[in-house]
This record gives sequence, structure tokens and C-alpha cells, in this order.
Amino acid sequence: MKSEILVLGSTGSIGYAFTENLLSKNIPVTIIVRDVAKAKNLFQSFNQVEIIKGDVQDLNLLKQVAADKKYIFHGINYPYNEWFGNMDVVTNKIIEAASLNKAMIVFPGNVYNYGNTPLIKEDSPENPCTRKGALRVAIEKTLRDAAHAGKCTVLNVCLPDFWGPNVLNYGIKPIFINALNGKALPYMVREDIPHQLVFTKDAAEIMVRLMQRGVQKPYENYNYGGQVHPTMKGLLNQIARLANAPEKIKIHPKWIFSVLGIFVPIMKEVKEMLYLFEGTVILDDTKVRSIFPDFKERPLNEAISETLNWFKENQL
Repeated sequence: MKSEILVLGSTGSIGYAFTENLLSKNIPVTIIVRDVAKAKNLFQSFNQVEIIKGDVQDLNLLKQVAADKKYIFHGINYPYNEWFGNMDVVTNKIIEAASLNKAMIVFPGNVYNYGNTPLIKEDSPENPCTRKGALRVAIEKTLRDAAHAGKCTVLNVCLPDFWGPNVLNYGIKPIFINALNGKALPYMVREDIPHQLVFTKDAAEIMVRLMQRGVQKPYENYNYGGQVHPTMKGLLNQIARLANAPEKIKIHPKWIFSVLGIFVPIMKEVKEMLYLFEGTVILDDTKVRSIFPDFKERPLNEAISETLNWFKENQL
């Protein structure tokens, strides 16, 4: 069976979950990766994945692979300090590739566009308060303009912070590694306020369902927020318990990122986003839940245990 779906960023956090979801449903997938060995390891239990070695910044290769695809998942991400000049450029190349077959671009959005807005709905005004938020606004405008110009269709699914297997960013990986090693779990700024997080496998299921449902307009956007945890302390202690680790938390205060930012460029970029940890920002996902009333998140203990097992098998 020939693949109709090209996944970009398949070895990253959300792209991995999206690819695995499709393959688990026996839906063939094509991926472009720089590290073939890594991709083979991640997807070794599936046989309907076509792995192509290359860089998505290679427009000729991207167009060649995308020419017959109906769907392109844009899960490309770069380290914060490499966003500018990469995220915007690669998005334009993906649009050009998608235009060959008027493909649907499935794009995982985030809350950065809305700045410090306590409750975000699909029609909330964009009001970024960071450089990276402004860049996300520009990228999504590029996608929206391309869709309205008839080059492609776009399905934008806005997500909060996410966690799960293969989520290796600075905020999530140390939590699970430390839990497995019996050390204090690190977190940023405040652990005593509500915080919204999404398990990547739940996000993938929602995105796949929306993709298969199709779009009625050239550009459609949906929120999916996952679960709101009353406090991060409660969630972190739950992770520690399931890992048989001490219920200890180490908070990194805001000032430390100013110091680290002098020496480590990415820490300067992290500092800009700390407003998301100083207060509570919630995505209202009433619309998508009304579309899929049967959808249920993975039970939290089960999701935590699966993530701990993945890190134990792949990162220790």
C-alpha cells in the first residue's frame, strides 16, 4: 500500500507520536530524516514506514518526496536559539512542496502566539509577548495565506506543553531521568499553580482524527489542551511514586536563567518563555471534544508508566 502521508520531524517529540499513531493503525507513512539509524530504532516494530535520508531544507528532495502526498505533517522544530532563519524558511519550503499536490499541511501549533492570555479559544486575538511568539504568529500567517491562496489546505492544532515517550527537551527529559535515578525532579519557577499539559500520544490521536476527518475550509484551527493539573507538585510527586523515587522537587528560580543565558544561548531563549511557568495559561478545547465525544485521554498513571519505561529502555 502506497503512502499518502509525509511526516517531517518524525524523530522529534510530537512527530514521533504522530508517526507511531499512524503506523499502529497500519497506515503507511513516509518520513525524511537526517539520522536513519535513529529512525530505524524508533520505528523498528513497524514495517509500513518508508525512511528517506535527507534534510527538509533540501527543497529539491522535499518536492520530489512530497509530489504525490495528500498530507504533510509539519513537525519540524529547531532549538530555540536556531528558530530564526530556520523555522520560517523551512515552513515556506514545506508550503512549496505541498502546493505540488494541493496537500493538507498538518501543523502542531502552540500557545506562544497568544502571550500571557489566561484562557485561549480558537478565536482569541493573537498577542505575543516574546520574540518567538511573534515568529510563530508570522509562520501561521504564512500558512494561512498559502491556504487562502489555494496552494494547500492547513489543519492547525494548537497544543500546550507536552510530555511522553521521546520528548527530550530541557523541561521534560530531566524529570523522567531523575525519577528513574532516584533524584529530585527539576521544574521551573513555580510548582504550586495549575498547569496544562498534553500527553503526546493523546495529541497524536486527536491530530490523526482531525486529519482523517478533513477540512471544510482552506485553513482550520483547533485547540487540544490535554489535562489541567491542579499543581505541578502533585504531578511530579505522582511521577516519583511510580518510579519508586523520593518525592523531592528541585525548583529552578527565574534568576538562574539570566545567569545561564550569559554562557548558554538556549537558556537566554528559555528565560523569555518563563511567563508560562509564572502563571496559568489554559487552552479551551471544547470544540474538538464536542467533535469527538468518545475520545478519552490515556489514564494518567498508565501514561506516566509508559513514559518512564520508554526513558528506561532508550535513555539510560
